[in-house]
Amino acid sequence: MIKQFISHEWKQFKRASYFQKGLVIKIFLILGAIYFGGIAIFLGAFLFFIAKKAIPDVDPIVTINNFIIYWFLFEILIRYFMQQLPVMNVKPLMVIPIKRNTVIHYLLGKTAISFFNFLSLFLFLPFSVVLLYKGYPAVNVLGWFLSIVLITLCINFFNFLVNKSNTVFYITLTLLLALIGLKYFDIYSALEPIGLAFNALYNQPYLVVIPLVLLVLLYNLNFKYVKNGFYLDDAVSKKIKAVEATDLSWFNRFGSIAPFLKNDIKLIWRNARPKQTMMMSFLFLFYGLLFYTQDTYKDMPALLAFASMFITGGFLMTFGQLVPSWDSEYYKMLMSQNIPYRKYLESKWYLMVTAVAISFVLSTPYIYFGWKIFGMIAAGALFNIGLNSFITLFGGALNRMPVELNTKAKAFSNTQGFNPTQLLISLPKFILPMGLFYIPYKLVNFETGIIVLALSGVAGIVFKNFFLSQIEKVYQKGKYKTIAAYSEKK
Repeated sequence: MIKQFISHEWKQFKRASYFQKGLVIKIFLILGAIYFGGIAIFLGAFLFFIAKKAIPDVDPIVTINNFIIYWFLFEILIRYFMQQLPVMNVKPLMVIPIKRNTVIHYLLGKTAISFFNFLSLFLFLPFSVVLLYKGYPAVNVLGWFLSIVLITLCINFFNFLVNKSNTVFYITLTLLLALIGLKYFDIYSALEPIGLAFNALYNQPYLVVIPLVLLVLLYNLNFKYVKNGFYLDDAVSKKIKAVEATDLSWFNRFGSIAPFLKNDIKLIWRNARPKQTMMMSFLFLFYGLLFYTQDTYKDMPALLAFASMFITGGFLMTFGQLVPSWDSEYYKMLMSQNIPYRKYLESKWYLMVTAVAISFVLSTPYIYFGWKIFGMIAAGALFNIGLNSFITLFGGALNRMPVELNTKAKAFSNTQGFNPTQLLISLPKFILPMGLFYIPYKLVNFETGIIVLALSGVAGIVFKNFFLSQIEKVYQKGKYKTIAAYSEKK
């Protein structure tokens, strides 16, 4: 039966209208997995020697056990944002004589072959081999390694519960924040007892039964959770939700583009995928901390210009790049109305400009790093408004991949709306601001670089009508191709 499930999923993927796009994405994902897997293997092979050099007086296995909790916390975080949970079209299977348990076991089994599970294997298997080569007891090393594998699988099934249950998510978030707060105020540190626990798993290999029991418990919890909702009436019944009415009358001051702006605000407020994208765009505000806090980047001003552009460009990069895919579910109706295409595009531009302006206001704490840095952020904001916004709208004309507004997939890993052409269109967004700043900086000085970057954005604002007219022509030319593409359902 499992073999038939795999065969059916392959046929569904191969026969779909989006096969070529899906194949390209799979190739990119495989290449990414090979790259990061190779890094993990390389790091794992030298982990013993890194730990020995960092703390010479402590046994490397003890050092790793004392700090391994950071790896698992990173794994939980990266899984929550990036791990794509397995899905399967189970409706046709509900009306034929196939046991529900078999289908559920298959769905949960698919999570075990996730790349995130193999990442720990790639990291800690070479480390374990080095331990054996150095003469550490084989039974202890194998017991410890098996415990690590089992804990990784526990995190896998725990992530399933966190993603599916809001209760589990909020309990987990509260506990993590409480532990961080206790550590920050020097009240209690959980690192020491956790380190002792992992050292115990190494010193007493029979304790491997503890993560094994925990794995079985989490698997059963997931099984019961999925089974409780595995009913035909639950799958086909339509859930009626009360829609909250929001007063958006103040948008009327924008005139003829007001209806489009209201529609976009409601779209973001009422749907899962746009909400996830909004949350992700907010995280871009903290992007500068990766650069401004490191002395290494002080001698790399081009990278600082790159970071400054990202701080205020989060919404533009995430939400803007999927224009007009956000409207794919009703695009045909929208295009049948007696409304100017120009007003539709202009509303999107104003929405992105407003988001950049709000991000700039929220970025004012970066003044702490100096007026030069804040001036660079201001110049990056002008560049985003004057040039990046138009580059983004132009890229949208070439994007004909529909987006499901209420998909359960994660914003970081969801490939709906993805188009390989967008990768090429995105290059000017990254390279252009670096060049506009770096060349004047190298020829004259730092301030000149900031001024040129800012003036490029001002020039874009001045020629706004020209850019919008040219972009409108591109949209008009591909209008019916876009409507046809959005009509295809996966």
